[in-house]
Amino acid sequence: MSKSLELIKEHASNPKLWLVVGVGVAGIVVLAETRRRRRRRNTHKQDFGAFVERFELLPFPQPPPPAAKQMLSSLTFAISDMFDVKGYVTGFGNPDWKRTHEEAEKTAVVVTALLKNGATCVGKTVMDELSIGISGENNHYGTPTNPQMPSCIPGGSSSGSAVAVATELVDFAIGTDTTGCVRIPASFCGIFGFRSSHGTVSTVGVLPNAQSLDTVGWFARDPSVLHRVGHVLLKLNSAETKRSRSIIFADDLFQLSKIPTQKTVYVVGKAIENMSGYQVPKHMNLCPYIASKVPSLKLHPASTDQENGASILKALSSVMLSLQGYEFKTNHEDWVKSIKPKLGRDVFDRVIAAINTTHDNIKTLYKVRTEMRAAFQSLLKDDGILVIPSVADGPLKLNTKKGLSPEFHDRTFALSSIASVSGCCQVTVPLGSHNGGCVSVSFISFHGADKFLLDTVLDMYSTLQEQVSVASYSLPLPDTNGNIETSELLKEKGNAAFKGSQWNKALNYYTEAIKLNGMNATYYCNRAAAYLKLACFQQAEEDCNNAILIDKKNVKAYLRRGAARESLLRYKEALEDFKHAQVLEPQNKDASKGERRVRKSMA
Repeated sequence: MSKSLELIKEHASNPKLWLVVGVGVAGIVVLAETRRRRRRRNTHKQDFGAFVERFELLPFPQPPPPAAKQMLSSLTFAISDMFDVKGYVTGFGNPDWKRTHEEAEKTAVVVTALLKNGATCVGKTVMDELSIGISGENNHYGTPTNPQMPSCIPGGSSSGSAVAVATELVDFAIGTDTTGCVRIPASFCGIFGFRSSHGTVSTVGVLPNAQSLDTVGWFARDPSVLHRVGHVLLKLNSAETKRSRSIIFADDLFQLSKIPTQKTVYVVGKAIENMSGYQVPKHMNLCPYIASKVPSLKLHPASTDQENGASILKALSSVMLSLQGYEFKTNHEDWVKSIKPKLGRDVFDRVIAAINTTHDNIKTLYKVRTEMRAAFQSLLKDDGILVIPSVADGPLKLNTKKGLSPEFHDRTFALSSIASVSGCCQVTVPLGSHNGGCVSVSFISFHGADKFLLDTVLDMYSTLQEQVSVASYSLPLPDTNGNIETSELLKEKGNAAFKGSQWNKALNYYTEAIKLNGMNATYYCNRAAAYLKLACFQQAEEDCNNAILIDKKNVKAYLRRGAARESLLRYKEALEDFKHAQVLEPQNKDASKGERRVRKSMA
């Protein structure tokens, strides 16, 4: 027996000995745990937390020369954790789901198609649990790091796939898009994201969220890779038929965006100015068009008597979320109730809401969907491309204690619901950065026009990049050296036109007055009133900002800015404006009405 063992045997009854042994064992455990966490952190640094599982699926055997190489030869890709791979359990972003399901017996059709065309799959990526969120955060597997803004969310639900592409870990990646789950992370991470027309790409072997909205989408850094992946998944013919393109800007939707609207519109318009096959761009307000062409939308409970753009978009996004909730419940209610899975806070709230909601108006939801598709077919015909912002806001900070705000959801879903409900194809196109965040724009084309849309992006992207590089995001300063008497006369003419409901005429008079005297708060405030009447909410807010800079006690400026922000679904800021107006004028009825109205919307 060794001396060490003899000593332990001799002093076995001594409590000090066991104290020393205990401390030693605890130290070993702590050291091992520290090393394990360090290894885990290093792993996350290497792949930015994008992957939930690494493996390699080699492409199918390629034809020998002189046959041409396969379209995706030498490219690598990743897949969201809801695509089946034979021999692996599809995890759906949740450990309880993975624990309670068997290995897949077949590989998803789209994954097989990519392998047949020469691509190599290198793993499955992190996603929002059960594909029910848009933040990209996952409490169980960690949140992939947004390489453009590491302190902010990457967007979801296909967050890992977006991050894997943005960090150049793979050449492209696939995910699913139900309520914006490809388009949103593409915008936040500064890459291309394509949502295919509903039903055009096979979802066999893909876990369902809501079949009426689910589509397969893909990410890429390069428009040519985006195009090639589309050809494979959409089974397109290589022959190209050249046709003209009609660009339509949805001016009212750009009011929702915090990125300077005129600059984004300018870049796209300038890019196509000298390109052959592009018609002179058109401008329209999309919300009144939707209201007139989708009558069933008025039957939805979220619809209001107000016919403004904000209420129309809110009703449309409510239809989208109600459809998602109804079909998610149909697909997964039994599993949720029997397993009672551990879910992140935001996901838990939405899952429980879906399970507990009864849908008495389900026929109306599907009718809205049918009418939306017909409306966009009529609007875009066979050559139209609608230009809208991809997202209204930049990404929120990570680990927000209260979760994503209702305001963020409302403004994000207001834009994503258009393609989701109509079933149209949409592509997110990166346009550089502004104020430290990514800037993008989205193109939408009619259902089934996927090749047309992919061809358009490939055709114009290099010109877009040229215009981005020369575009300035600074606004001209107003001229403060005008004639005071002339500017007052113009203001009075503007007031007369405003009283006669001649909003555009009033706007022009106020603008001329501002050119002559840019330091008069009333001119800006009056022009803001005209902008509000024309549903130009972003411009109204900017004018009110200028008025308040000049006169911090201008009650009308706070009221009108509150109205503009309310219409832009930025309720918290609107509430602050109405409250501030009440501080300045405690008896102001418009301020108290505005506050009550906004609180009701927030509730």
